[in-house]
Amino acid sequence: MGDTDGPSDAAQRALADEDIEQIEESSVKSGGFFSRVIEALSPSESEEPTGNGNGSDARPSTHGMINLRRMRVDDVAVPKADITAVPISSSMDELVAVFKESGLTRLPVYDGTLDTPVGLAHLKDLALNFGFNGTAHNFDFKAMLRPLLFVPPSMTIGVLLTKMQAERRHMALVIDEYGGVDGLVTIEDLIEQVIGEIEDEHDVDEGKYWTVEKPGTYLALAKTPLADFEAEIGHSLTDHDTVDEEEIDTLGGLVVMLSGRVPARGEVVLHPDGPEFEVIDADPRRIKRLRVRTMGANG
Repeated sequence: MGDTDGPSDAAQRALADEDIEQIEESSVKSGGFFSRVIEALSPSESEEPTGNGNGSDARPSTHGMINLRRMRVDDVAVPKADITAVPISSSMDELVAVFKESGLTRLPVYDGTLDTPVGLAHLKDLALNFGFNGTAHNFDFKAMLRPLLFVPPSMTIGVLLTKMQAERRHMALVIDEYGGVDGLVTIEDLIEQVIGEIEDEHDVDEGKYWTVEKPGTYLALAKTPLADFEAEIGHSLTDHDTVDEEEIDTLGGLVVMLSGRVPARGEVVLHPDGPEFEVIDADPRRIKRLRVRTMGANG
């Protein structure tokens, strides 16, 4: 049944050589960018970078066609912990809210846990079939699901790229040897390994971990490096005796240490030196976003 099989089957099956050849052949016939991609996969091209006569074994440049043969899916996939997905039990309002908050157009859908994926939700299908202001009682989530593509982490990104084109898929779930979800990869992730980063209106500036809402108040990602944020606010958050700076290096880690657990969304955690951290977004395992009010902030 190919890639419409369950994730466990996908994890245990490798693409046969003839299947790969058929995928690549169909991609070549389509011409354009992907035909040039397939040419890069031909056996005649050496995987070794062109030498400069200095005998060094330096790796090839960050981007380029060579990555299609050199890099594997697990080199570029989004980790499981960072995947934005929705349960099949979601209401229409809940689904719309996730689309709006994430800025994504495609979301994996799961039953119970992410290790039981059941399909893919596309923003276009939601808009065309129900509209954003449609009546919720007519909402049939299962009817609008698209099939998912399951791939092993060891697959080269060139093979996955041609497979995605052949099957008209833009997203794939990476499945580990036990059939569980290990990550997620999009066609954009693969193409960026060849031509460099593709920026769109949803991309956050590289290195931008926080924004200033008003003087003394910041909206920050939990993964914000602690040292960078301390430099921004002008004082240390790790000098107090209750904070072990050797054990943490992010704002999220600091908040977990202060509270002794992973706080829930909406909770406010106080720092012994004055600042307070409001949890804006979190799941049971980790904090995602925080509102930080420093000692000089009002309200």
